[in-house]
Amino acid sequence: MNFKLVSRIFSLILLIEALFMLPAVGIALIGHEQNALYGFLLSMGATLAGAGLFALLSIKAKKGFYAKEGLICVSASWILMGLFGALPFFLSKEIPNFVDALFEIVSGFTTTGASILSEVESLSKSILYWRSFSHWIGGMGVLVFLLAVIPLSGRNDGFTIHLLRAESPGPDVGKFRPRLRQTALILYATYIVLTVLDFIFLIAGGLSPFEAVCTAFGTAGTGGFGVRNDSIASYSPYIQNICTVFMLLFGVNFSCYYLLLLRHFKAVFKDEELRFYLLTVIISITVITINIRNLAWISSTSEALRHAAFQVASIISTTGYATADFNLWPTLSKTILVLLMVFGACAGSTCGGIKCVRILLLFKGLKRNISKMIHPNKVQPIRMNGKVVSEEVMANTNAYLSAYVIIIAVSGILLSLDRANFSFTTNFTAVIACFNNIGPGLEVVGPAGNYGDYSVASKIVLIVDMLAGRLEIFPILMLFFSGFGLRKNS
Repeated sequence: MNFKLVSRIFSLILLIEALFMLPAVGIALIGHEQNALYGFLLSMGATLAGAGLFALLSIKAKKGFYAKEGLICVSASWILMGLFGALPFFLSKEIPNFVDALFEIVSGFTTTGASILSEVESLSKSILYWRSFSHWIGGMGVLVFLLAVIPLSGRNDGFTIHLLRAESPGPDVGKFRPRLRQTALILYATYIVLTVLDFIFLIAGGLSPFEAVCTAFGTAGTGGFGVRNDSIASYSPYIQNICTVFMLLFGVNFSCYYLLLLRHFKAVFKDEELRFYLLTVIISITVITINIRNLAWISSTSEALRHAAFQVASIISTTGYATADFNLWPTLSKTILVLLMVFGACAGSTCGGIKCVRILLLFKGLKRNISKMIHPNKVQPIRMNGKVVSEEVMANTNAYLSAYVIIIAVSGILLSLDRANFSFTTNFTAVIACFNNIGPGLEVVGPAGNYGDYSVASKIVLIVDMLAGRLEIFPILMLFFSGFGLRKNS
């Protein structure tokens, strides 16, 4: 294990995190928010001190970086970000319990949007900004940002590919693999452009700059922290429709936007994952619209369509914003939303969930296995977008699904021990919502509820779930295996 090189990365991560706190410091100064200013200044000092300590530990770091180190570096980096990122909440005393503060910021960085807060409008603007900005930081990934702006290694040595693989959502880095720094720059440029466009449309709809920025951060990172207690419900239909469109856009694989820039329109239109994603969205919206149009508080089919489209976009993109309490919707609609929680959007986006590409691969694998029962000697490769999918990718997909089911089962059992004795539906959807980085579940943890009544132990379980879901399980699992990275090679 190259501890010195890993320490260098930790140092840079904490330095970037401290710099990211500067806008919140400015907001606290302008708004005369003394407690928040005190919390941010102390937090920046502690974060910079941590960066300095890791910088000292990284002196004379040697090159040599392998897959195991990439996995452990990414998972440990996100844990460090959470621990230091929680300090402004805790030191300002706006969230006086550190585990609650940690839950809130990890939910932010992992773009989950699950909250322990029952009332957010009483928070200072600088704290609300930091809470929403954490979505934007975590949406694309701070290590991807690091790869984009800082040349970490003069001679690659497989260095950046291990970091990008470990942090990028989805089973494969795909089309961007050859030039990783260029890849990171393309990803962040696309991310920034879409965020700015979202902000402009929100401003045009009458939102204040502060609300537009925070809402754009939540939409871009597909996080879901709002600055109002009712999330997006009190905003105008125009604002809700803009959020719907951009949540769906941020659910698309960013490589599709790159192909559009290259004018490879045919390749985008033929992308199987994109077609599956859009088809799932259209069918879900149609069914839910029909299912809820006769509810007492729905005045017209167009209103039903607006709420259905918003909630489908919010859930499949794992954003978690809400325009209505879907706890009150019919069972069919709630069932579809829970399935969308599991599905998620496309790989290579800012979304959580299993991802549409894995769902497709699982269906294709099932079809092949059934066919092999009839024709056992026939060679039947699995293809995606006309290209053969390697057996290694299929094996990794199956391993991911196995780990996914096991983690949800174990987490559900652990939450059932909580002293609050919540129902199975509450606990199950809490785990699903946190592990898939969605935010709201059903019943107690629904859009009108929060996670504040869970015990400290249950919150820690859900924090681990949020991290495991955002990092695609395996980087976090590496922390629980003895002997990781102790050998020089892998």
